[in-house]
Amino acid sequence: MTIGSSHGGTHRPRDVRGRFLLAGLVCLLILSGSSAAESTSQVAVPDTLELEEYDIEGLQSLMEEGRLTASGLTQHYLNRIAALDDAGPRLNAIIEINPDVQAIAAALDAERDRSGPRGLLHGIPVVLKANIDTGDKLTTTAGSLALAGHRAGRDAFFVERLRNAGAVILGKANLSEWANFRSDHSSSGWSSQGRQTKHPYVLDRNPCGSSSGSAVAVAANLTVLAVGTETDGSVVCPAGATGVVGIKPTLGLVSRDGIIPIAHSQDTAGPMARSVRDAAVLLTVMVAEDPDDPAAAGFPEQMPDYVAALGDSGLQGVRIGVMRDYYGAGANADVEEALGRAIESLRSLGAEVTDPVEFGDMDGVYQAEYEVLLYEFKADVGEYLVRHGSPNGMRTLDDLIAFNESQAGDVMPYFGQETFVAAAEKGALTDSAYIAALAGSKPVAQGLIDEALAKHDLHAIIAPTNGPAWLTDLINGDNFAIASSSLAATAGYPNVTVPMGSVHDLPIGLSFFGTAYSEPTLLRIAHAFEQATKARRPPAFLPTLTLE
Repeated sequence: MTIGSSHGGTHRPRDVRGRFLLAGLVCLLILSGSSAAESTSQVAVPDTLELEEYDIEGLQSLMEEGRLTASGLTQHYLNRIAALDDAGPRLNAIIEINPDVQAIAAALDAERDRSGPRGLLHGIPVVLKANIDTGDKLTTTAGSLALAGHRAGRDAFFVERLRNAGAVILGKANLSEWANFRSDHSSSGWSSQGRQTKHPYVLDRNPCGSSSGSAVAVAANLTVLAVGTETDGSVVCPAGATGVVGIKPTLGLVSRDGIIPIAHSQDTAGPMARSVRDAAVLLTVMVAEDPDDPAAAGFPEQMPDYVAALGDSGLQGVRIGVMRDYYGAGANADVEEALGRAIESLRSLGAEVTDPVEFGDMDGVYQAEYEVLLYEFKADVGEYLVRHGSPNGMRTLDDLIAFNESQAGDVMPYFGQETFVAAAEKGALTDSAYIAALAGSKPVAQGLIDEALAKHDLHAIIAPTNGPAWLTDLINGDNFAIASSSLAATAGYPNVTVPMGSVHDLPIGLSFFGTAYSEPTLLRIAHAFEQATKARRPPAFLPTLTLE
């Protein structure tokens, strides 16, 4: 969903002492080889606090050495979910656990013993946003009670690739219901199925959306990796807000198959991880040309290896531009100061920085973008519902609207569905208004980025991903103050966010975006920045901010 536009029940929070007691109990359970649920692993697990921030390569080393198994790692995360997501601070990041997860992990352990690992993802837990199809016992609901119980008949194209690579699909993540496209006054991270996801750094703050559960699950060490989806900001904003890495790929690089849609001209899945390297490992597996996805028409001739693209930590010869006219520019002095430090870090790595790179008034582009999203949502969600057998009798957007009205007490206790209604009033994708809006948004945004890159001879453009998280307000909705996602999102171009620092314990991210299929370059720059700054800090689960 677009951020920077005009566009329930919560659990009782526990006190901080109780939270740490619960976390400590889980640590003891894991260290002793037992758990709140019966564990299938008898392998001792290293110090839990260290394990929580282990990267993929570190976990693979432990498994190769026989000090850890996929079953033990999976149980570790199940225990942590029980302690921090279901109890303690009650993050509400995970909406559903895969009932077969331990059997899957045990089978992968047996396979490793027989023939070795399939690759870096062998035995690594991954959480998927709840709008991504899986052909298993997990449901795919977009967080909506209208689709409660809906099981897809098969995996999404990229999910099948994850399974084939040996990933353990741990469960589904909560999200902003319908990917934050139901209301102009919604609270990011709230869904009628999962209720409100909390910010892991400061619990009364908002984690941004719509892939809020995916981001929080990674940030709070409830999983190694997660996958979110983005139309405009729904990967990079929650990733930036919760201090993790998020990649919004070029449209069509990751197959759009099996994602409950907003709009086919912008929707994509993207990785979330605690490091650029881990995100690159996940992206490398997710990326493949889907012959049935028209957006893959420009797919690179050679399959990229995004891990190999990271290179060393230097940026000599790299030219980076600074976007200064992002949404909310100048609104927060601390964000501007952090951006200044980021620029100096990039220069210290050898990069040449052009500051500023101005794009001018883009209101017309974003108004046209929103019109496109309304038209495409009506068409695309209807197509998804019909293709999936009209779950719960839902065949069209009108059916969803009627369901929400009939169940308003549960589905709409805090905000309505005016975005649904606005989309339902649109016509077909042959309408001249839609065609004009598409022409006035996507190619214009692409031209603005490509022209800026060419004019200043740039490899990438940077901007703050987000400002410090706002207080969650279920009644009045979100309060986006700073955002920079819309230009790359509208263009269908890649965007990578990396932790840049924090403002009063609230993480802020730095976005790197560029032209189509420039992920290898963006990841190289983002990785160098990450290694030089090491800005990520694990969350403290503070009940609220204490400001002097």
